[in-house]
Amino acid sequence: MDTTKFSLRHIGIAPEDLPSMLQAVGAASLDELIAQTIPQDIRLKRPLNLPEPMTEREFAEHIAALASENKAFTSYIGMGWYDTVCPAPIQRNVFENPAWYTSYTPYQAEVSQGRLEALFNFQTVVCELTGMALANCSLLDEATAAAEAATMLYATRNREQVAAGANVLFVDEYVLPSTLAVIRTRMAPQGIEVVVDDYRRFKFDGKVFGAIVQYPDGGGEVLDYKDFVRDANTHGARVAVAADLLSLTLLTPPAEWGADVVFGSSQRFGIPMFYGGPSAAYFAVKEEYKRNIPGRIIGLSVDAYGHPAYRLALQTREQHIKREKATSNICTAQALLATMAGFYAVYHGPDGLRDIALRIHSFAGFLAAELAKLGYKQLNDNYFDTLRLELPTNVSADAVREIALECGVNLRYYASGMIGVSLDETTDIADIGTLLYIFSGAAGKDYQLKYEVVRRTWFDRSFARTTDFMQQEIFRKYHTETELMRYIKRLERRDVSLAHSMISLGSCTMKLNAASEMLPLSRPEFQNIHPYAPADQVAGYTEMIENLCDYLIEITGLNGVSLQPNSGAAGEYTGLRIIRSYLESIGEGHRNIVLLPASAHGTNPASAIQCGYTTVTVLCDENGNIDLADFRKKAEENRNSLAACMITYPSTHGIFETDIREMAAIVHSCGGQLYMDGANMNAQVGLTNPGAIGADVCHLNLHKTFASPHGGGGPGVGPVCVAAHLVPFLPAHPVAFGNAVNTVAAAPYGSAGILPITYAYIRMLGAEGLTEATKIAILNANYLAAKLKEAYGVVYTGVNGRVGHELILECRTFKDQTGVDENDIAKRLIDFGYHAPTLSFPVHGTLMVEPTESESKAELDRFVEVMECIREEIKEIEDGAASKEDNVLKNAPHPEYEVAGDEWTHPYPRMKAAFPLTWLHDGKFWVNVARVNNAFGDRNLVASICEGCEMS
Repeated sequence: MDTTKFSLRHIGIAPEDLPSMLQAVGAASLDELIAQTIPQDIRLKRPLNLPEPMTEREFAEHIAALASENKAFTSYIGMGWYDTVCPAPIQRNVFENPAWYTSYTPYQAEVSQGRLEALFNFQTVVCELTGMALANCSLLDEATAAAEAATMLYATRNREQVAAGANVLFVDEYVLPSTLAVIRTRMAPQGIEVVVDDYRRFKFDGKVFGAIVQYPDGGGEVLDYKDFVRDANTHGARVAVAADLLSLTLLTPPAEWGADVVFGSSQRFGIPMFYGGPSAAYFAVKEEYKRNIPGRIIGLSVDAYGHPAYRLALQTREQHIKREKATSNICTAQALLATMAGFYAVYHGPDGLRDIALRIHSFAGFLAAELAKLGYKQLNDNYFDTLRLELPTNVSADAVREIALECGVNLRYYASGMIGVSLDETTDIADIGTLLYIFSGAAGKDYQLKYEVVRRTWFDRSFARTTDFMQQEIFRKYHTETELMRYIKRLERRDVSLAHSMISLGSCTMKLNAASEMLPLSRPEFQNIHPYAPADQVAGYTEMIENLCDYLIEITGLNGVSLQPNSGAAGEYTGLRIIRSYLESIGEGHRNIVLLPASAHGTNPASAIQCGYTTVTVLCDENGNIDLADFRKKAEENRNSLAACMITYPSTHGIFETDIREMAAIVHSCGGQLYMDGANMNAQVGLTNPGAIGADVCHLNLHKTFASPHGGGGPGVGPVCVAAHLVPFLPAHPVAFGNAVNTVAAAPYGSAGILPITYAYIRMLGAEGLTEATKIAILNANYLAAKLKEAYGVVYTGVNGRVGHELILECRTFKDQTGVDENDIAKRLIDFGYHAPTLSFPVHGTLMVEPTESESKAELDRFVEVMECIREEIKEIEDGAASKEDNVLKNAPHPEYEVAGDEWTHPYPRMKAAFPLTWLHDGKFWVNVARVNNAFGDRNLVASICEGCEMS
């Protein structure tokens, strides 16, 4: 074994495993299997042109050198990002812990109770600080949350407003520029007119359905919006408020002055700036919007025996169920960062949060008073942490900038000549001394810091918060590191992650997130960089980003890329928005039809609708392929209005369809663009690519194909790659790039802080390793298909009887005779320590399995053994040896409290319930709840901690 080859550590199948696996699938060689799986006409003619693979040690030295090129100046730029302190027990036990960052979105509630509780805490913090009734468990960033707020308010207009064509959204001129840019991008395709003005002079009328303001505003001023909100409500308009979450510990929460929606960023709650992301946005609403709110909601329900249990609530709002009628296209959000923010609040509690906020505010007030003595005029009458300074006539912004840079300080420089200073949690008295040195030096005056900073408020008393917050016990218990560490560990033990076993979720690609890929994320040179830092301070980031873009262009066979979209669904929207901009540029903006196969991911129709398109569904044939005749018919019927077709390849049925290039030709002949959903790119890399297929645009999921972890539901990155004619329409950014064309995220490079993971993955695998990973992913799927086809049946295969990188197991045949369905099998897998495969998608009543290339043959065989054991348990019901009503499948999972309890009423023994296979004695994963009652949780929605519902 060559211990220097990273590919041998990433790929789970050893060379000695190949002969027996190939024999099982009936192929003479791996290359023969690939030839039988992927159509020859789309195979790449040459290897990928990528740098030679690095060893893990070489990469560690390389990334350290890149990091050293970044300069982590003290940043007072603000504008949505602030330096903060991530408590060491949270960084060590959550951010750097694979049990937290390798888990999946908590659809399977019974194996997700830990992170569900952590996210429930986050929702509670948001509700407590904003004063709102209901919060979701995170969105992508503040700017996209603003767009979601506008969309929700538009969708919930009353009948009179709909009849009157009310389509005007007011946005105050002091909303952050990145937020305004994303709002403009997202509103235009929906026919929403955005009006930007000063809220103090804006006049509402019947055309205005909603308004968005910032609190404190984009310049840092705390303003009284009470009359504005009252006026809006009088005219039937609702108001959404972008609020600084930390400031709400001191300032009156927006709910108390009538806000309908409050949103913003939780980045200040211990999440590094990461050059712009990731961090979790929050989104809170009045109770009346509980069925309209975008994103996921964690709710408290009960299990089969009445014990409290958490779950995802009101899922019928979401894209995976409602598709084109969903409230949003949100899939991946920012669960890991929301989890960390929630723990930050738990660790500090209400008194700690108030202490941090008051310290920041007191420093700001002291600094303002001292600067006034030096001749600087502070323009914000009321403020929390941000000063807006008018310079003395003898002082230039350039003079201030020169001294500031010498001192390693970044400030906000306005085009008007004003300077902004935003303080943060890390600011101390030495920093205040440095700032006063900078400003006194620019003014040509001597200054000595002589006074202590007194803790006090500097804003008008009318703005002061008078209501208590976060009085629940959870925020009083865990203020020592020992207690917090044990609480985090207690929650961690309730969840299945890749640290426990294979997570075979089809279309989700739960592969290894290697430690050597993850380690760079903890480097302060990557963490502590503001997204608007000057170019000469981010040379390391710039080089890495440019290299990564080149690699993704080579891998996809396209011509341009944007890393700005911060999720796969955001990537879908971005690709469609790029197509719309291109069509408008050539006078074809009337094209509004998007063709979608019936098997498409739910995000596809939801994204298309958000982008202002109308969707037309194309049928699939009995073999799971897109029906080519129906595809051609519907393309021709819509020839004059066809904008695009969205196709996942290989298909969501796990098949490499042979007609893909013909479909591309049909779309192009009808004037449309081919959009390739990159969800299944793990079956393409190095063997084929979107360019070879004929795609014009594709998005990638770095949290699938390119080894970035799922984090329990985020963060993700959804880069968009495009052909040459679409390059001019890639997302820009109003602050970093100087224009706002198609801006889709708050930060110029989206979640830049996790790009080192994918960069590492590509650099350490190289062209050969990436291609080998794809081949093994396909081998593993075909191996499981061969092993399980007799027990279950494989729903779809390609023309040569092969599956791609995933397979769909038939479970529909069991129900009539035994009452067992796919959900029962999914829950029984938990008793064996496995997370379920993808449930009832894309075919109802089935399980979709994707093993990825990272799993060993031993793990694949263990999974096969488990599935065969479950099939035998089903057979016992078929044969009458087990009860149809009271059996191990219907009662699964069996929690520890039930198995260890004094009473046991089932007709089967405890050992069969808990230890059906002998190797489970070596390391049984115990769930702490029985099967969760979903209906109860939706009928009795509890989405934040209330009296009597605390569990830990």
